Amino acid sequence: MEVQEIKLNMDLLYDITNLLNKEARLLDSRKYEDWLELLTDDIVYRMPVRVTRESKDLTGKDDAMTYFEESKKSLTTRVRRFGTTSAWAEDPPLHTRHFVSNIVLEPGLKNNEINVNSYFLTKRSRGTDHQAEEIFGERIDVLRKVDGEWKIASRCIYPDQSILTVMNLTTFL
Repeated sequence: MEVQEIKLNMDLLYDITNLLNKEARLLDSRKYEDWLELLTDDIVYRMPVRVTRESKDLTGKDDAMTYFEESKKSLTTRVRRFGTTSAWAEDPPLHTRHFVSNIVLEPGLKNNEINVNSYFLTKRSRGTDHQAEEIFGERIDVLRKVDGEWKIASRCIYPDQSILTVMNLTTFL
């Protein structure tokens, strides 16, 4: 079967924006099993550490060190753990909101893939806490068309903070 080349246009931007908004809604609703269905089986899901460097290196990205680097199997294990009594970081459950913006599409390396750059803001709070935790930055995704549907094949999350001020990354997806 021949793979058709993906054409970057407003309809595609609309479809991808809807996919990213659906993903955010699933995560905010704690529908993690449904969220896993948005991922390819060979996904690489990682968050490199942001480092502070001299001004000549403005990126501050260090891909050698990560907060996490996960596969579909490890993400599935993490999601299944949420339903156990050992998921104490989720008891009581956190209130989470995922915001995605500045979505830019670029051609992918393969005909059935596109690269998606976006900015994110994730806010979390617990019922009685006065302070909300937040992580924000940039995401670089590779989306792949699988059986007529877009799936997330790769995600690299670059937080803007050099020091994360969240209590844990357990539920950060």
